[in-house]
Amino acid sequence: MKKLLFTIALAVSAITVQAQEIDFGVKGGVNFAKLQGDAVEDTDGRTGFHVGLTGEYMFNSSFGLQAEAVYSQQGLQSEANGVESKLKLDYINIPILAKFYIADSGFSIEAGPQFGILVNDEFTQEGGLVDVEQDADAEELDLSAGGGFAYKFKEGTSLEGFMISARYMIGLNNVFEDNDTFGDDITNSNLQLSIGYKF
Repeated sequence: MKKLLFTIALAVSAITVQAQEIDFGVKGGVNFAKLQGDAVEDTDGRTGFHVGLTGEYMFNSSFGLQAEAVYSQQGLQSEANGVESKLKLDYINIPILAKFYIADSGFSIEAGPQFGILVNDEFTQEGGLVDVEQDADAEELDLSAGGGFAYKFKEGTSLEGFMISARYMIGLNNVFEDNDTFGDDITNSNLQLSIGYKF
């Protein structure tokens, strides 16, 4: 019993030490999202927002790993012959990004995969003979990859703890499968501009 308690205590201590080495924070910003594919090439993107949590672990002064859990509004919209169509795709996105810091400047280059969990899909049409509001039947999981640039304000400055970033993610799997409206060769794309704060 004593050995078990000692092992548990060591494990908890190790987790606590690791957690203390992770910079946790919050972030939010604007999305310029769009879908890619022949069936939607004449549509406009959806401008929305994203907000969530972030954590960064530094292996050394120039390389780190950042993981996030972010609510993200994506999709598209279009208008033709007085009919306005909107496709709302909302995800909980979990990017896992390698970060490479440039010297001691605070600038970093980030890249890696992103896993998206669909939490809302809604298709609406207004202005036609009959207004339409229905589920879009999008796939529940979305896989993307991409990267961008970030800047973390240095310690000792008036903006210490704040960060800004620009990131572009491109979808790797189809958003729909056997969808009569959009087809099955449609992928996500999203440009994110973010501001955050690390505690």
